Amino acid sequence: MGCSPRVLPRSAPGFPHEARALEQAAERQETERQETAQRLRAGSEQLSPAPGLLWTAASPRRSGPSAPRAAGGHPRSSRTCLLQKGLALVKGCGETIYVVGMGSDGGDWGLEEKDMEASAATVRSMCEQVDADLITLRERNEAAGLVRDYLIRRRMGELDFLEVRVAVVGNVDAGKSTLLGVLTHGELDNGRGFARQKLFRHKHEMESGRTSSVGNDILGFDQEGQVVNKPDSHGGSLDWTKICEKSSKVITFIDLAGHEKYLKTTVFGMTGHLPDFCMLMVGSNAGIVGMTKEHLGLALALNVPVFVVVTKIDMCPANILQETLKLLQRLLKSPGCRKIPVLVQNKDDVIVTASNFSSERMCPIFQISNVSGENMDLLKMFLNLLSSRTSYHDDQPAEFQIDDTYSVPGVGTVVSGTTLRGLIRLNDTMLLGPDPLGSFIPIAVKSIHRKRMPVKEVRGGQTASFSLKKIKRSSIRKGMVMVSPRLCPQATWEFEAEILVLHHPTTISPRYQAMVHCGSIRQTATILSMNRDCLRTGDKASVHFRFIKTPEYLHCDQRLVFREGRTKAVGTITKLLQSTNNLPSNFKPPQIKMQSTKRAPPRKEDGTMAADDEVATIAQSATQCLCYLSQPKTGGGGRRRGGQRHKGKGQNSSTTSTAAPSSGIGGS
Repeated sequence: MGCSPRVLPRSAPGFPHEARALEQAAERQETERQETAQRLRAGSEQLSPAPGLLWTAASPRRSGPSAPRAAGGHPRSSRTCLLQKGLALVKGCGETIYVVGMGSDGGDWGLEEKDMEASAATVRSMCEQVDADLITLRERNEAAGLVRDYLIRRRMGELDFLEVRVAVVGNVDAGKSTLLGVLTHGELDNGRGFARQKLFRHKHEMESGRTSSVGNDILGFDQEGQVVNKPDSHGGSLDWTKICEKSSKVITFIDLAGHEKYLKTTVFGMTGHLPDFCMLMVGSNAGIVGMTKEHLGLALALNVPVFVVVTKIDMCPANILQETLKLLQRLLKSPGCRKIPVLVQNKDDVIVTASNFSSERMCPIFQISNVSGENMDLLKMFLNLLSSRTSYHDDQPAEFQIDDTYSVPGVGTVVSGTTLRGLIRLNDTMLLGPDPLGSFIPIAVKSIHRKRMPVKEVRGGQTASFSLKKIKRSSIRKGMVMVSPRLCPQATWEFEAEILVLHHPTTISPRYQAMVHCGSIRQTATILSMNRDCLRTGDKASVHFRFIKTPEYLHCDQRLVFREGRTKAVGTITKLLQSTNNLPSNFKPPQIKMQSTKRAPPRKEDGTMAADDEVATIAQSATQCLCYLSQPKTGGGGRRRGGQRHKGKGQNSSTTSTAAPSSGIGGS
């Protein structure tokens, strides 16, 4: 006769007090189990403002007692919870997906039509109170009733919009720039590179068809999720200001290079531009080749969620396409990735994958054609549903990392980058640094632009450009930061990091040098020590680094990429070891000369000290000797500077021959 796992074994009849103690323990365990289950059920009915999380409104079960509920099927105490969480939504990520009619345990229970309308009215009134819009995504008829998915999005002002950054990576000729040209300009490709020509920045990119720099393009969505990009009818260019004014959400595409030659540019784009998501492009006809695995591994190492877009399905045979999809699914399921690949076929798949995408486990796979436009609407819908993974707070001290600098005529020095945290307003005083000495200087923000549109403030997670007062472009470099004076920043020469070697042909030992990418920082560092004798592919270690050129502004828990040729390692900063103190702005460093140490005065042949006039004579003779030795020889035949081929030809040779005896070298 079997027994339940929760039933404890009975004690011997001779020990009744032990039996009572065991029964009391079993009762306490059962009570704790019921309380835990009740808390979980109550918590699942509440709204959570975590970005990308699927909110569910529990519907009543058809049997058994139920708590008193409001018109929408929620407990009355839950309505207050909804409002509080909705207010948190407005202050947080700005949007989320809300499901009405789903059970608290995740099953689809459904609501009757009358209850569904009452529930929708309740949610709509809550959205009005928090100044948000309620957009219907889909409605399903389940066995027990209706289940409806809503998108709740905060209303934006004229100069404000949600921003999501998507890095576009993949092997060369996978169709990255072509897809962005089709998405942002609304025109299909002709199969011969028509769409990508609108994105290239340099002449050699147009001639070769290969991206070599970090490009940026935007795709705007209005409150209803419709694309607002309208290219100029004459030049075909996009007016970013008009797009941002009409958009409630803007997707910023970071177009990265696919060729191995430009890997350092791709790594800088992935680390310095802080993408929220990564779009991996795979050509269906070529498959997983070249840098595809390198870029996928880089995104996984930086903990960036990845979704895959398979292109060129209009020209690829069916059997080759299926083989590419099988290889792709096998790669995503491998122990190194541990993803759940999902082939997106319809709008239901889009909503499910977008709702669970921020968990970093699910990996949607889209199959599109830039020539025929097949499945392009599914990709646009998915991009519209993507929400930022991080919530930012305005009360934090401001911090802005610089990833590029410009000199604009009539404006002055302009820096661009990403606001990491806090709020930066017009005319704020920030600290810019670190300079080569590790110090920070106060600067004033003269103007602010977002997507080429003038604004008065920027918040955490937003990209922007600042015009700075009384600062030269030559004194600013990539990797510098602008921080609030409240932070009292300090630059760091040395730090420790836990690294994992992804690939190295030989071994890594102390005094090894490689390029460190950390945020927008890109500088060579030397390994001073580590807790192992040497490192090979797949090894983990705690490594002590030191920058070789200038100190940098770092944080603990920052992700870094360690690269040198085909050697790649990733890691996390664990400790900052040596920081430079802030020096006064008028501090001048000592001049570094070759003879910086103090030497003893010269001596005569008898060992006595030379007098001052004798020292001057010796120094003059040495200078003349060096000048004589530095002159080119004239008797060696062959071509010399100034047309001197033979000795004695020209005026310079006679001057040299007469000046040589006067130096006192020959008579000594």
